[in-house]
Amino acid sequence: MIRTGIIGAAGYTGGELIRILLRHPQVQLVFAQSESQSGEPLWRVHEDLLGDTELCFCPASSAQADVVFLCGGHGRSRAALASLEALGYEGRIIDLSADFRLSETAEGFVYGLPEAFRAQIKCARRIANPGCFATAIQLALLPLAKVGLLAPEVHVTGITGATGAGREPRESTHFSWRTANLSVYKAFTHQHLLEVHQTLRSLGPEAWQGNVNFVPVRGDFARGILVSAYLDCPLPEAEAQALYASYYASEPFVQLSEFEPDLKMVVGTNKAVLHLAKFGSKLHIVSLIDNLCKGASGQAVQNMNILFGLPETEGLDFKANRF
Repeated sequence: MIRTGIIGAAGYTGGELIRILLRHPQVQLVFAQSESQSGEPLWRVHEDLLGDTELCFCPASSAQADVVFLCGGHGRSRAALASLEALGYEGRIIDLSADFRLSETAEGFVYGLPEAFRAQIKCARRIANPGCFATAIQLALLPLAKVGLLAPEVHVTGITGATGAGREPRESTHFSWRTANLSVYKAFTHQHLLEVHQTLRSLGPEAWQGNVNFVPVRGDFARGILVSAYLDCPLPEAEAQALYASYYASEPFVQLSEFEPDLKMVVGTNKAVLHLAKFGSKLHIVSLIDNLCKGASGQAVQNMNILFGLPETEGLDFKANRF
């Protein structure tokens, strides 16, 4: 059994991670750390775990694990890592924050997007889990980037559920503000663009020097991401379909849809569903993921499976709830 621990386990990504790990057949969850909830049973915070576990939140990190997930939020992972190292921890680390995703701040962490960097992940000791929007956008564009067909200008709109903003309450997550409402935020400046550009510029026969123009939107639903991307592409639609089918042929979680997909196909799963269509010179790509699963905790467990030589789908075989 793989002994796992979580630092920052009281938030949305921590709660989703607990739910997955408790049902993973090769995993034992040995600790879940939260300073604010220390001593409380996990189900006091994550009420859906009532009857599933009697484990309590602990106040400090523990070194008694083979892999530790850092879920404490952006800007907190370095302190968490330092506390682990002070305890003599030498196991693997998977960080779900943005602290180590960029090459200039990576400090030995490997960027954990399996569909692009599986070989590097297999040999890593420390993984920087990708951002949720970054995952959806990169999966939409990887096949084109790999063969050097990514246009200089890529236009992307993405809509995300309220859980993407984290558990800490704020005006834009308040029910009376969010419900029956939409809003644009961080247009062209979203932080996930940095890791998207980093990946796209590292692939292909020549370094891509283009730009992804990204407009994110807050949705009036809890979880899920829908990305709509379009760009100039010289390939006929059938050849574009064939390119994507070839690139993702061996990827267990990426599915190509012949029909226009919707969010309910992926929410609650680790799937990514893509749909392609050609309109004149423009290739339109729809990319759907669950921001808490493939966009965060599910992808973290997928990376753990790769690190320990398990089937990537182990503990992640979830079916969406269509109704």
